[in-house]
Amino acid sequence: MAARAATLTDVAKEAGVSLATASRALNGSDRVVRAELHDRVLAAATRLGYSPNAQAQSMARGSTDLVGLLVNDIADPYFSTIAAGLANAAEEQGLLVMLCSTAGRPERELELLGALRRQRGRAIVIAGSRTSDRSHLRELSAQIDPFVSSGGRVVAISEPKLQVDTLVVDNRGGARELASEIAALGYRKPAILAGPEQLLVSQDRKAGFAEGWPSAEPVVVADEFSRDGGFRAMHRLLDSGAEVDCVFAINDLMALGAMAACRERDVDVPGDLAVAGFDDISTLRDVTPELTTVRLPLTEMGHMALDLVLGDRTVKPRRRKVRGEVVLRESTPAR
Repeated sequence: MAARAATLTDVAKEAGVSLATASRALNGSDRVVRAELHDRVLAAATRLGYSPNAQAQSMARGSTDLVGLLVNDIADPYFSTIAAGLANAAEEQGLLVMLCSTAGRPERELELLGALRRQRGRAIVIAGSRTSDRSHLRELSAQIDPFVSSGGRVVAISEPKLQVDTLVVDNRGGARELASEIAALGYRKPAILAGPEQLLVSQDRKAGFAEGWPSAEPVVVADEFSRDGGFRAMHRLLDSGAEVDCVFAINDLMALGAMAACRERDVDVPGDLAVAGFDDISTLRDVTPELTTVRLPLTEMGHMALDLVLGDRTVKPRRRKVRGEVVLRESTPAR
């Protein structure tokens, strides 16, 4: 028969202290344990092979050292790079990150948010665009508000639609600047490969690019916010017969899909058609021709999210704007 695991009561008895003193020494407390008693408890725990129960600790303290991270798609380098930045920063603070992927499904986002609440984590970071679905926002708030009221922290990397601290990417401004710089290179007939209409990041980047273009209204083709979505949208654009000389895909994955479709259709990029994206994901290092894009500090955004988690509480949600930087590369040469 396996030996019974040592309990906190056993440690207290071995050290000759009260159960409360043993608990404060091992599990942390606002009340300071005298150094001599603290050392006795630690020595007793070592002799007995006592291991604290993490779940019991979380119940006693009201939270664990867990930070939940909700992303739309872990396979997307945009989210995985943010996750890496957050995880590295969390490790330096002795925190554990639990990564959850919603697969872009609103109902799954709600399920995972509820699961993270039940884990009694210290904080939850929600990364990913909000949608125009107001009922979903209300349901999210119904999950978030009790968590915050009980002492948890919530940070969003998104549009400022939730009453929580938020990293707000300047999607509109970045796309506007990109349009202006591409037009200055001599292009005159633009097209936009957009994501689903209800996705706010798609709305903002599409609107920003149209605002920044000095002349013709861009042709717009929408599809899934992914590599395959860009592939299908590009095929439909080519099938339409629209006269375009440059294409803005509203994220880099869609741009990569668009370039693959061009290769399949023997359309030379950038000889016949220029292509640009948005985000500057790490995958672009292996792409030929090098893709023009709007660079976001994705790793730093993970660090910034944790800074908000660990920062002092404020009554009003804080907003930190993240600006992109246009990076012109081989895929948009001067005409």
